[in-house]
Amino acid sequence: MTKIRFIILIWLIAFFINSAAKAQNKIEVDLLLGGEYIVTIDDKLPIIRDGVVAVRDGRILAIGSREKITSGYVAPHILPGDGMVLMPGLINGHTHAAMTLFRGLADDKALMDWLHNYIFPAESRFVDTGFVRVGTQLACLEMIRGGTTTFVDMYFYPDTIAEVTEKCGLRAIIAAAVIDFPSPGFKGWDDSFAAAKLFIQKWKNHNLITPTIGPHAVYTVAPEHIIQVDKVARRNDVPIVIHVSETKNEVNDIKKRYGKRPMEHLNSLGVLNSNMIAAHMVWPDLNEIKLLAKQGVGVVHNPSSNLKLASGFAPIHTMLKHGIKIGLGTDGAASNNDLDMWQEINMTALIHKGNLLDPTVLPAKTVLRMATLGGAEAIELGQEIGAITSGRRADLIQVRIGNNAHSLPIYNIISHLVYSVKSTDVVNVVVNGKFLMRDRNVLTIDRNKVTKEAKQLSMKIATANHRL
Repeated sequence: MTKIRFIILIWLIAFFINSAAKAQNKIEVDLLLGGEYIVTIDDKLPIIRDGVVAVRDGRILAIGSREKITSGYVAPHILPGDGMVLMPGLINGHTHAAMTLFRGLADDKALMDWLHNYIFPAESRFVDTGFVRVGTQLACLEMIRGGTTTFVDMYFYPDTIAEVTEKCGLRAIIAAAVIDFPSPGFKGWDDSFAAAKLFIQKWKNHNLITPTIGPHAVYTVAPEHIIQVDKVARRNDVPIVIHVSETKNEVNDIKKRYGKRPMEHLNSLGVLNSNMIAAHMVWPDLNEIKLLAKQGVGVVHNPSSNLKLASGFAPIHTMLKHGIKIGLGTDGAASNNDLDMWQEINMTALIHKGNLLDPTVLPAKTVLRMATLGGAEAIELGQEIGAITSGRRADLIQVRIGNNAHSLPIYNIISHLVYSVKSTDVVNVVVNGKFLMRDRNVLTIDRNKVTKEAKQLSMKIATANHRL
């Protein structure tokens, strides 16, 4: 078929669809997505059996039974969803995307040993814009294939991260990492902080990217610098992304330095508020938990990373009882070693039962909410993403459950999503109403090119790193 004939055929199809819509008084939309089950993650809206979601201009326009939606709406793209669960995309609330290229570089180490003797030296030697570009592309490829539609990142060369993320089509909060000592591309605090402010101005009000600033931690950033960060964040109405209370040693160190525990220290600086995204929070005491709840701080739980680094068990059950907003994250692939949110979901539901010797804590419904709407609330995007309701962004995934041995039979679909589903069961991914993956084929990333470049960089790192 010639190019001209193909164009004419497409035009005719569109013409007949529009004509049919007008004849039947149907509303024209961009996309109709169905599911044998629609898991809305909205307490007011139950699970819909054999339902369809109508999407227009990047947002959810309507949701209902297949009969109701197909009788009232028409679209050029229709995915029926037989044997599928349609649900909100997963939200990875804390990661360092480009660190995929350090996956497996230094395993089985304590956090401070891992950071100061392996990761910081490797970053100083290898991290540049090329490294960040390829590492972020590899991360986006992995996240899309696993059904993650939004992630929160903290790393160096944030402009490169934002450019890659925009091309990949994912939604992200991207924090320019700032730290008191020299880091990739910077001599110290002053130049890294100045660059972070410029980054925020450049990307502010973007449709997919929320630019912000990420002071690494309370033990690597001086109090006066954290106050500077807070002023910039408030002025630009963007969140602060920070590691807090990740280990017992960190808590003891901060108590020795400032006479207060980490969250008490931050509160004394006047920087605790609902715009703070606190990653890890493994070791808060009850007073700090009450501070988190009172100030509306969002917490991101990273179970795999915390277990691998033997950081401990975060008191998630207690924090939830106090009304704290909690999401889930993978952390970077250098300390996990993957970006698989389904693993984090499953692990969150299991480890706290075992740690507390109580099988009733963190039931499946609670954990699934943490990976979706709970995560959205923790990062201050709860009105935009995380649930399937009219008006929210169309960040949706279809998960195959109909013909997988590990997901049959089906008695409770929420239980299956938490305890049985694998990342490879994700079939289709839509962000802002646009397909990023269809039938397991990622459409926005050249998979062969990215994997080839990642292998080439890893060979360079392996050859130069004498610690391997």
